[in-house]
Amino acid sequence: MSKRRKRNGIEQPRWNWSKRLLVSLPIFLILMGILTSVSHATTVEWHNDPIDQTVNTLASDTAVTYANPGGEQLPKRGTYKVETTDTWIDLKRPSTGEIQRAHVLIRSPKGLSSNHGLPAAVFMHGAGYGTADNSFGDVATDLSSAGFVTATVDKPVWSTGDVDRDYPGSAHAYGQVVDYLRSMSAVDPEKVGLYATSESTWISPYLVREDGHIAFQVLLSPMVFSPRHALGFFVAQDFAIVGANPGYQSIVRRVFSVDAARFGLYNLDFDPMVAEGYAIPTFVAYGSKDVMTAQVDGVRQIETMAHSVGNWDVTIRNYPVANHVLRLGDEAEEGTPLADRYENDFVDWAVGKVRGLEPTGASIAGASIVQSIGVPTYLTAHTKMTVYGVIIHVAAAVMLIVSWLFAITALVRKIWTMTHGGGRAIGLVPGFQRVLITISLTTQAMLLLFFAGVGQIIWRMVKLIWGAAPEAPGMIYWSWYALQVFCAVVVWAWSRVFGQILEAASLRGLLRTPEEWRADIQARRLTGRPVIRIRGVDTGPVLASTRFGVAFFVITTLAMFCLLLVFAFWGLFIY
Repeated sequence: MSKRRKRNGIEQPRWNWSKRLLVSLPIFLILMGILTSVSHATTVEWHNDPIDQTVNTLASDTAVTYANPGGEQLPKRGTYKVETTDTWIDLKRPSTGEIQRAHVLIRSPKGLSSNHGLPAAVFMHGAGYGTADNSFGDVATDLSSAGFVTATVDKPVWSTGDVDRDYPGSAHAYGQVVDYLRSMSAVDPEKVGLYATSESTWISPYLVREDGHIAFQVLLSPMVFSPRHALGFFVAQDFAIVGANPGYQSIVRRVFSVDAARFGLYNLDFDPMVAEGYAIPTFVAYGSKDVMTAQVDGVRQIETMAHSVGNWDVTIRNYPVANHVLRLGDEAEEGTPLADRYENDFVDWAVGKVRGLEPTGASIAGASIVQSIGVPTYLTAHTKMTVYGVIIHVAAAVMLIVSWLFAITALVRKIWTMTHGGGRAIGLVPGFQRVLITISLTTQAMLLLFFAGVGQIIWRMVKLIWGAAPEAPGMIYWSWYALQVFCAVVVWAWSRVFGQILEAASLRGLLRTPEEWRADIQARRLTGRPVIRIRGVDTGPVLASTRFGVAFFVITTLAMFCLLLVFAFWGLFIY
């Protein structure tokens, strides 16, 4: 294009670099101000204090011992051979009446199944979709080999998923299995206990309280706190352990401040801290490499609740090198063994407990219990932020898809015109097409980098949970800073585009002076029709010469701005 353009019969010079800077800079500052304000408005207060908490154990040896004045020969793990039978139970969900036909495996000590008065235990699943056949085979056999009747059951899920699990309903379902064991002639109905792990420790307190006659409970890696607080702790701690940039913590804060109840999901604020659920003899087992549970705060909270209802019979064990499910090594590998002595310890504890013997060992033993940060019990649902977040993410997704459809259509039109003798395919003013493509691709490349960084953190967290050692941070550290730089660069590029639009509009006479507006109004009055010329000079297109081109530019611009708002929502504009 020429460096000068006629307007109103006068040659109009193109803007020089200083004028372009003076126009683009305010636009840049306004856009950055908007995006920075969004980042600060969606910031969630977060405190890691107290940090590096420790509970020193009373003994390093985790063995469980009892005073046995009568010299009774106590069975141990492996004392009896185990036989297995199965049955089916209709598990009812009280809130809806749904029925789940569940498979139950019953393990019994061989040769004692006809005896009366055997103790028993029901095993309760952690997260996922465990079944009677693929869960608890080793520990259930361990307990049965010491004279217990044990029941493993398909996890009660009905029509629920991981995010809307019915915890009170699950407590009722496991209670049905407890009642089934009590109905067996070989079982002493007053000596039926629970073995709960991870997620099911949110359920067991309700079952203990509602049943009123549970004899004992073994809690493996208990979560203790509400899902919002327990999971918020776990994810924040693991982000730090894997070496993620502190900026990524903003994601954790926002995710666990979501008001899920707005969408009919109430489990985030499910309250599992039922003191009556700890009113019975309790064995708590942790692994020192467990990166999911708040062990120090958990121990204190369990003891506080137990003591508040008059129960001082709480035994705590922390096993070195063991992970969240008390396994040694990487859970990604098959056949990883349980922690040394754990199987013997919990079996010996249960054997002595159902016989009413007095313990002689330390109540808390094993490796020192440590915790890197405090549980964020101050986290609450942020309704306004949640609504805004949903709106902007849905808008970004919709606009991005529409912009892709426009881009595909533009490509097809371009190919068509090139193969059919030319013509206006898109009609964008020279310069805009190249800039639009470049900035759009750059913004979407940032989105991919963002996904790659978060995805890498999640993958490393999964490996950490399985028991693998942390790796060098690499991309999950520097990518946050790279994204912040790219964000500022892209905003500057967009400000230059808008500045270029204003320059083109000025040269084409669309940025009119008051005198020119009055002349246009006068012309409308004289002719009785709209005027598209200013004093005889055709204004020409600013963005594109076709409606499709204008729509393509506007849709793409809105889509990219929505993406910038998404980045702002997650805190990328806090420098």
